[in-house]
Amino acid sequence: MSVFWGNIFLPLVWMALTGQFTFANYLIGFLITSLALWMVHKPGEVNLLIYLARLGRWLRFSLFFLKELTVASLRVVNDILTKGHGMRPAVIAVPLDLKSNLEITLLASLVTLTPGSLCLEVSPERDVMFIHAMYVEDVEEFRRQIKEKMEYQVREVLR
Repeated sequence: MSVFWGNIFLPLVWMALTGQFTFANYLIGFLITSLALWMVHKPGEVNLLIYLARLGRWLRFSLFFLKELTVASLRVVNDILTKGHGMRPAVIAVPLDLKSNLEITLLASLVTLTPGSLCLEVSPERDVMFIHAMYVEDVEEFRRQIKEKMEYQVREVLR
């Protein structure tokens, strides 16, 4: 296990062992496991700059997803609470530049977890993702948003 992934997932184990699932307990677990991982690795084995860059990309990715989740949730809530509806549902084929199963799965999860959209299928060749969306004003703009926002973020965080 790399130090980076150890620092992300071992605090979750710490939280499970202590039985306290709070952000403060995650931070305590992060500090303890960071110290433990630092002690077992040879000096110079971990490049701090690469580690910090990867951590920064994950933080940006998390903030990006929270923003997308919030905006989409507010749009759906607004549609529910107002008279009539502003839905323009569509199923759209979005070409993929992502290649690995992990990248495609993460993108499909992002799309599906965002209210108002759902990944229906990925083509057998893994080059097209079919997405059902509730609010599609312009098909090309929707594709561009998926490619330039979500797909870009997935590439940044996993490569």
